[in-house]
Amino acid sequence: MSIGTVLNVLRDEFPEVTISKIRFLESEGLIEPQRTPSGYRKFSAGDVERLGHVLRMQRDHYLPLKVIREHLDAMERGEAVPLPVVGRQRTADDVPGLAPAEGPTVARVGRAELLAAADIDEGELKEWESYGLIAPLEDGVYDAEAVTVASLVAELGRFGIEPRHLRLMKAAADREAGLVDQVVAPLRRHRNPQTRAHAEARTKELAALTVKLHAALVQTALGVRLP
Repeated sequence: MSIGTVLNVLRDEFPEVTISKIRFLESEGLIEPQRTPSGYRKFSAGDVERLGHVLRMQRDHYLPLKVIREHLDAMERGEAVPLPVVGRQRTADDVPGLAPAEGPTVARVGRAELLAAADIDEGELKEWESYGLIAPLEDGVYDAEAVTVASLVAELGRFGIEPRHLRLMKAAADREAGLVDQVVAPLRRHRNPQTRAHAEARTKELAALTVKLHAALVQTALGVRLP
């Protein structure tokens, strides 16, 4: 199959996937399609299946590419390996029809676990902490979402975007979170326990809307449609 055909096949399940994304995963060694004498990529059914696994593990389990690569390589060697459970997993609450992940979700991770999961070194983590992109909890461990943040910061770094450039994003995220908190605060202070419980659902709803709005504004500013 050509890369365009692969894109059409994958878009049924992954509407955000792009040709650039497929090429990036190839450059990271996740897939190795054959090449024609003229240099065009030719994907086998196995390549497409492997791509699906990669995209699924990124989308549903927030796994770093290194962890995904090692997991798939072990599967191809015939090893019975459980799916790594790192960071916040997507659940059936997030995606209807999604089966629960096997094994417990790691709600908090240690420093060594964070370094390994995001495939970064101590120096990088210290730099990111100095810019406020990642911060440990009071007992020195990290919220599982730190794995997702670290993985994204690392991927942006491959495009030449340095941590100091991301301070604006962090500041914008803090302002958006403050706005959501301001709206939900009266519900959290309510005497009725059901109303207070409703505050959590409202927070998630508002957070999802702000993320969508942020993405739409970025697309408008750039004049492109993001994957």
